[in-house]
Amino acid sequence: MIDLAPDELIIDSFAGGGGASLGITLALGRGPDVAINHDAAAVAMHAANHPETLHLCQSVWKANPEDVAAAAARHRGLDPARARVGLLWASPDCKHFSKAKGGKPVEKKIRDLAWVVEHYARQVKPRVIALENVEEFKEWGPLVTAEDGTAKPCPAQKGLTFKRWVRELKREGYAVEWRELRACDYGAPTIRAPGA
Repeated sequence: MIDLAPDELIIDSFAGGGGASLGITLALGRGPDVAINHDAAAVAMHAANHPETLHLCQSVWKANPEDVAAAAARHRGLDPARARVGLLWASPDCKHFSKAKGGKPVEKKIRDLAWVVEHYARQVKPRVIALENVEEFKEWGPLVTAEDGTAKPCPAQKGLTFKRWVRELKREGYAVEWRELRACDYGAPTIRAPGA
């Protein structure tokens, strides 16, 4: 658990129904100051579950990190010039990494969503960044075009993009670590296994 200073902000990027925000609230004693998602239904659900949070219905790519932080600060009654991002929580779409997808074609624009984290690291320097994804995320690599014209991960370059992503975060001064946790070990009725 991290201790947040009174002038530190919490940003929940890729906010869905609000489960991650609930976890943040339980762990830190307060919820996100701002939640972002491009999907109006997801934003409405998050707003119903977290009415105290500022909600931005826009693409994470189009949301300028400095503007998001300033809006969050104003929402909390803080001076945007003095407020800092204490925690950036990111839960980018994981379906194009997961073994549960069953090797189906993938979309580059969805697989590249984790680069948004690096964008925030460069622009607003969150003190702590947490990214939630599936274990196969470590195998993130370039895509190649299959004979049928669909995009597939290149087996020979498995993990190359993940390593580059880690390098970029380290270049911004972050210590990067990861661990595998299974939600089913923490009371959630779920497991991801081949064929599940």
